[in-house]
Amino acid sequence: MIIFSRESMDVFMFDPVQLEIYKNLFTAITDEMGIVLQKSAYSSNIKERRDFSCALFDQKGDLVIQAAHIPVHLGSMQLAVKETLKIMPLYPNDMVMTNDPYTGGTHLPDITLITPFFEEGNPDPLFYLANRAHHADVGGMTPGSMPLSTSIYQEGLRIPPVKIMKYRHEDSDLMGLFLANTRNREEREGDIKAQKASLEVGKDRIREMIAKYGSKEVLSYMKELQDYTERIMKKQISKIPDGLYTFQDYMDDDGVSDDPVKIAVQIRITGDQAVVDFSESDDGVEGCINANLPIVTSAVFYVFRSIIEGSIPSNAGLMRPIRIITKRGSLVHAEFPSAIAGGNVETSQRLVDVLYGALSQVLKDQIPAASQGTMNNLTLGGYDPFRKREFSYYETIGGGMGARPGKPGLHAIQSHMTNTLNTPIEALETTFPLEVIKYAIRKDSGGKGKYHGGDGIIREIKVLTKSRGSILSERRTHRPYGLHGGEDGMSGENYLIRKGVKTKLPSKTNLELQAGDIISIHTPGGGGYGKA
Repeated sequence: MIIFSRESMDVFMFDPVQLEIYKNLFTAITDEMGIVLQKSAYSSNIKERRDFSCALFDQKGDLVIQAAHIPVHLGSMQLAVKETLKIMPLYPNDMVMTNDPYTGGTHLPDITLITPFFEEGNPDPLFYLANRAHHADVGGMTPGSMPLSTSIYQEGLRIPPVKIMKYRHEDSDLMGLFLANTRNREEREGDIKAQKASLEVGKDRIREMIAKYGSKEVLSYMKELQDYTERIMKKQISKIPDGLYTFQDYMDDDGVSDDPVKIAVQIRITGDQAVVDFSESDDGVEGCINANLPIVTSAVFYVFRSIIEGSIPSNAGLMRPIRIITKRGSLVHAEFPSAIAGGNVETSQRLVDVLYGALSQVLKDQIPAASQGTMNNLTLGGYDPFRKREFSYYETIGGGMGARPGKPGLHAIQSHMTNTLNTPIEALETTFPLEVIKYAIRKDSGGKGKYHGGDGIIREIKVLTKSRGSILSERRTHRPYGLHGGEDGMSGENYLIRKGVKTKLPSKTNLELQAGDIISIHTPGGGGYGKA
């Protein structure tokens, strides 16, 4: 079938029905990769919370398709694949491991595995497959590897792109070095094996698809999917009136100083092109909220994808009409050896808030009020005397979603750059020396308006043994904004309850806990929409 483009009357030789079939075939591969990873993993962070992502890339390392996993992983993983290919060639059955934030990673607990797919008889790879999973510990100054840090060196083991598999043989020395620097060797080893299995299943499914359709047709439709997404994105951008749209918001603090930290954006629309400029954001800070370029790319990818109505393939074509400008060394373009543990989880959320704030000036019937704007990261760890082993617990806690045009915000949900589940109480108490004291909706914490913002969460956890850990959170000072007359959502609060005495904690802190201490996290509500 010949399809004509309405915009330019260019001729595209493809079958639109077959294109949809290929979109679903590619998506099914990454979905199955995710299922295998989840079902095979050892840690509750992966098998229960599903803090992982899977994706497929073309010969150049450009994104072909991604499963509906974690937004902050998926927009950035392409950069990790491309940086790896710059450093080394990959041969059949090679597998690369990396978590380096300065070569396409996000933060150190997010470990990425990459492998090529070769068609028999072809010396060049046809695809690259990758997954990224948040490991509950990769060393560093606190259990969970999410400390209030001032340097990347304090956050854990940094792994540049290295081959852990060569021609299907594991580098046992390299794996031994990695495992020796984590607090739970068995769990880390099990999760890495699950990531490997996920990639092998992905390669099997590509092999089956090529056997059925032939590599020429598969690669042709792969490219067309990227071009199709580019055309849809350009069409969406062209609907936005030409102009400059600006917005700024603030991080509460960096955990070291109490000073707020500005993130500012200018979005310039010209025809079907967009320039997203963060140059007016504040310089990098001493604390751990610095964000690297892959995180900024993920936030821009997520926001512009979200303004497209309907289901389209999320791939490299989406970013072709969009140019990102940052200032090196700033909060949103961290350079070595900046501390970045919180940049991935907290600054990414504020990036979304400022992008939506700018677009709300022109897309008034599409953009929601600010959601909770934080992931409320809690890590705990130490020695478990009941199970006779080290433990590391990590969780992000949901909150209120911002109210939307025509609808209220949802209560007690993860939003924007995270897409994880909670750790079920049964799984948490079975796995860790922890007890959930309270888990409830934080009533009336959403902003009032014609449509109310969603309410946050109260989650209280008692430690049953001496423990260490950290809290990295935001929106404890600067509340989630309402839109078009809607009120701001309620700010969050953190508390330590020790022997009945309740002490307020800062937004970011390292923890030294005694048996019986309770950590109480009250998460923010979403902003309201429209005048009440």
